[in-house]
Amino acid sequence: MDSSELLLRPARTHDVHAIRSLVEPLARDRVLLQKEAVAYYEAIQEFVVAEAPDGSLAGFGALHVIWEDIAEVRTLATAGAWRGKGVGHLVLDRLLERARAVGVSRVFCLTFEVGFFARHGFTVMADQSAVDPEVYSELLRSQDEGVAEFLDLARVKPNTLGNTRMIIRLDG
Repeated sequence: MDSSELLLRPARTHDVHAIRSLVEPLARDRVLLQKEAVAYYEAIQEFVVAEAPDGSLAGFGALHVIWEDIAEVRTLATAGAWRGKGVGHLVLDRLLERARAVGVSRVFCLTFEVGFFARHGFTVMADQSAVDPEVYSELLRSQDEGVAEFLDLARVKPNTLGNTRMIIRLDG
């Protein structure tokens, strides 16, 4: 199996079952949060999938825009048989391309895979200086759990997995 065989494409509704199946063991291991099916359907347009020649999913990830200049990489995962073959890198690169295409200049993630994201130029966020106070106050109005995690709000503490907040500034 070689990642050059993969088709990177926007996710479709029929991919939700496979995405949830691949997330399930990672959620059990507390690497990713398990979401209800409806959450995946509502966000399907945010996902990119890497489809193997046999039609199965080798990996996937989502880009969720939270403000004019900032977005989050969410639910980036690779199927077990494809781990270590560059699938995550392909999907992340495509998500960063999407971020640039919609005008986002900063992308953050919440991850245990600090080394992986660091190889792509992400750095650990020391504090919330990535968002100016006016934007911070606007983001506080969001009901999105990812936004709350980004802002490090107390209300999400029971839901967080103890992962690291990282960010990258996109040039051009």
